[in-house]
Amino acid sequence: MRWLCEQTRSEVFDLMLQHAEQLSANAIIGVRYDATELGENMTEVLAYGTAVFVQPA
Repeated sequence: MRWLCEQTRSEVFDLMLQHAEQLSANAIIGVRYDATELGENMTEVLAYGTAVFVQPA
């Protein structure tokens, strides 16, 4: 079960990176994860963050 949770967390993180790239961001700040049980055998996993474009000063 733990392996499945880690795989799901990795997949949701990859999706967040893809969305940030679509916005031309090169970083994500304030990353948070949330998991909610939807039933006996289902869990929803969400990743939150703010996509930003960072450049040297």
